[in-house]
Amino acid sequence: QVQLVESGGGLVQAGGSLRLSCAASGRTFTKYAMGWYRQAPGKEREFVAALILSWSGGNTYYADSVKGRFTISRDNAKNTVYLQMNSLKPEDTAVYYCAADLDKYGNSSANTYWGRGTQVTVSS
Repeated sequence: QVQLVESGGGLVQAGGSLRLSCAASGRTFTKYAMGWYRQAPGKEREFVAALILSWSGGNTYYADSVKGRFTISRDNAKNTVYLQMNSLKPEDTAVYYCAADLDKYGNSSANTYWGRGTQVTVSS
């Protein structure tokens, strides 16, 4: 089992920045591909970013809508994954969920662990 707790959400004006954190506990954190998903009101949960470990280090994947604005990173010593969000837009408003145990492309499955989510609201 892996427990995930997100933090760092809040209300920010368009153009601003936020950094989300996801603290993991339980099973060995380093073995999992980690990522972020989000769900806006009335919409399905969608992929945002993932960090996939590899022999050469790590590969990152981003949704086209956030590419160039969001950056995912992890600190294995702290069992924490981060999502730095810059140049925020009102359409980024959503509940953001941390996810562990994704496939090599960042896709979730029945085995994926989820946090409870943190609300991000971007005002225009």
